[in-house]
Amino acid sequence: MRISQLEGRRVALWGWGREGRAAWKAVRTRLPQLPLALFCNEAEAATVAGLGDPLLQPRTQVDADALAAFDIVVKSPGISPYKPEALAAAARGTCFIGGTTLWFGEHADARTVCVTGTKGKSTTTSLLAHLLRAGGHRTALAGNIGLPLLEVLDPQPAPEFWAIELSSYQTGDVARSGAHPEVAVVLNLFPEHLDWHGSEDRYIEDKLRLVTGARPRTAVLNAADPRLARLQLPDSRIVWFNREDGWHLRDDALYRGDAFVFDTAAVPLPGRHNRGNLCAVLAAIEALGVDAAPLAPAAMDFRPLPHRLQWLGERDGIGYVNDSISTTPHASLAALDCHRGSPVAILLGGHDRGLDWHGFAERLRAQPPRAVVTMGANGPRIHDLLAPLAAEGLFALEAADDLADAVARAQRLLAGRGLVLLSPGAPSFGAYRDYTERGRHFAALAGFDPDGISAIPGLGVA
Repeated sequence: MRISQLEGRRVALWGWGREGRAAWKAVRTRLPQLPLALFCNEAEAATVAGLGDPLLQPRTQVDADALAAFDIVVKSPGISPYKPEALAAAARGTCFIGGTTLWFGEHADARTVCVTGTKGKSTTTSLLAHLLRAGGHRTALAGNIGLPLLEVLDPQPAPEFWAIELSSYQTGDVARSGAHPEVAVVLNLFPEHLDWHGSEDRYIEDKLRLVTGARPRTAVLNAADPRLARLQLPDSRIVWFNREDGWHLRDDALYRGDAFVFDTAAVPLPGRHNRGNLCAVLAAIEALGVDAAPLAPAAMDFRPLPHRLQWLGERDGIGYVNDSISTTPHASLAALDCHRGSPVAILLGGHDRGLDWHGFAERLRAQPPRAVVTMGANGPRIHDLLAPLAAEGLFALEAADDLADAVARAQRLLAGRGLVLLSPGAPSFGAYRDYTERGRHFAALAGFDPDGISAIPGLGVA
C-alpha cells in the first residue's frame, strides 16, 4: 500500500511515539490535505495543538466502535492487532497497517535486506551495513534498530542497499505492503512477546511472515535452528548459514564451505552467537551479488551496539556488563555463556510476560554463576524457581526491591572480584520506558556516564 492510496479514505493513526510521529510526517508530506484522527493518551493529545495541523484530530477513547469508524488505521508497532477492540474493528472492515507497510509500498523496487530473529538482529543488521559500507556501497541502516523507516522516506542521494531490522511486530507489515524484500534473514526463534502475540505459536507464525508472507527473492536462514531447518519456502531461494556447505564457524575460524577466511576470535562482537551471526551477514551480502569474502575482515573495525553485552568498565575490582536488551531467558543464558569461567552476579527479572524459566534453571544447574539477584514483577517467580538450586549451594540467591538494590546486592556478593551482569531476561515495562533507559540507569549506578554508552553508531544513510 502506497501513501497515495490513503487519499479519499477515512484514516486514523494509533499511537504517538516516534513511529506514530514519523507516520504523521510522512502522510503530511504526500497528502497535506488528508484529515487524520489520532488515538493517543491525554498528555499526547495536549501536544498536538502545537503542531499547527488543524486536520489532525486527537481522540483519547479507543474502543471497537471508534476504530471501526475508519477505513485504515496506521498503528504503532507496540500496539497489538490482537487487542479485542482491534479484532472487533477488523471484523467490521477496518484495515490495520503499520508505518513499515507504507514505507515498503513506496520502495517496492529498493534493494532491501530485512533482518529478524529473537536475538541478535540489531547487531546483525548494523554489522551488515558496516560491511557493505566498507565495500564502498552507500547503505541505509534503519527500522526497529532505532530509526523508523518513515523517517528516511526520501533520502538523497538514494542508497544502493537498505539494511533493515524488523521486530515480530513489523514482519507482517512487509507482507501486507505487497512488496518483496530482495533478501530476508531469520536468525533464530525463541518464545518472546507472548503478551503482544497471544501465544508462542502465533509469535512464531508472525515472525516468519517475513519469509512466508513477504516471499523474498532469497531467504537466508540459520541451519542450526531446528524450527528454521524444517522450513520450506517454495517461492524463495533458501541460503543456509551455520552449515558446512555455506558460511560457518569452526571454533573461532570462519569458513566459506571448505575455504578458511579468517580467525574471528578478536572480532569485537560479544559472544560466540554474535560471531556466528557474522555468517548470516556474509550470506546476505552474497545474496545481493556482492563478493563477501574480501569484506569479512572489516568486521574487526565494527563498533558494538549499546545495551547488548556491553562492557562498561571496572570499578573497585568489579566489572560491569550492560545487556539490558535481554528480554528472554535464552538471551540471559547466552550472556552467561559469554562470561563462563568468571565469577558473575547476574541481575534477572522485569515485566512478567509469562515465559517459561524452567529451561534456564536446568542450565544453571550445569553452569552456575557466582550469584543471582532477582528483581521486577517476575522476580519472585524466578526466585522461587531457583531457590532449590541455591539451597544446594550452587550459587547465592537474593531478591532485590529494584535495580539500585540489585546492583548493591551484587556488589556485596562479589566482595570486590567478578562481574555484575545486567541481563534481565525480561522487558523493562513499568519500571522504565524501555531497555535503553534501564541500561542507562544501570550504567549510572555502576559509576559510568549514561550519555557515553548509549549512541547507536551508523544509523541513517552513509
